[in-house]
Amino acid sequence: MALDLYPIRDLSLTVSMVRHFSDRLFEVQLHAEETLPPFKPGQFAQVLVKGTDEVFLRRPISIYRYIGIDTVSFLIQDAGRGTHQLMQAQVGDVWRVLMPLGNSFPEREGDWPLLVGGGVGVAPLLALGARILKETDKKPTFLLGARSASFFPDLEDFKAVGELLVTTEDASMGEKGFVTDHPILEAEPFSEIYTCGPTPMMKSVARWAKSRNIPCFASLENVMGCGMGVCLCCVEPTVKGHKTVCNDGPVFDVNELLWE
Repeated sequence: MALDLYPIRDLSLTVSMVRHFSDRLFEVQLHAEETLPPFKPGQFAQVLVKGTDEVFLRRPISIYRYIGIDTVSFLIQDAGRGTHQLMQAQVGDVWRVLMPLGNSFPEREGDWPLLVGGGVGVAPLLALGARILKETDKKPTFLLGARSASFFPDLEDFKAVGELLVTTEDASMGEKGFVTDHPILEAEPFSEIYTCGPTPMMKSVARWAKSRNIPCFASLENVMGCGMGVCLCCVEPTVKGHKTVCNDGPVFDVNELLWE
């Protein structure tokens, strides 16, 4: 059934598992007493933050993966008051989650897709890689970067889907440096690139892709308020005018973005 036949839903989900990878990064699984609305890789959720009087707006969190028909997983990094409060999650807690929101990565059938992620931006790429493998029977290449090894989730999940390459700024894992420093970029003729992570990283990836005329799609991480295109705090200038990242994105063809 087509995705657009399902409305966005405000769900009450129960925390069923919490897995900490470091003191700043964790995965939380949430269980529903009903079938979850379907999602496409790249879409996100708005999570209500409870337990504090200082955070009023929901926090946008990329959907990491679906487990069966009734469990969703989020990868969350402690980056401020809201996400710090979410990191206190315990099994049995009930979260209010608005989902699925935004658009998704386009469905293409290139021979050699490259998925480039930085930090917690690796989250939407796992589901994307799984979709590519399932629908095309081609293993994608993941190129993931972080400050150090402690900023990565369980990378076995990515190895199960495709080829995994890693860079870290402190050389604690994989190649030393940024993702754009990895020698694979000069060695292989990638057919398209999908990227998510810090904006400077995505801009570098976009410049590299444009210089080689490779289609590139970026999932932006602008600050969001409502998550539905009403408050206009996530507006991004494009060649087609100002667009809301939450509603018109978060995924954009980099040729539409006014990046230098």
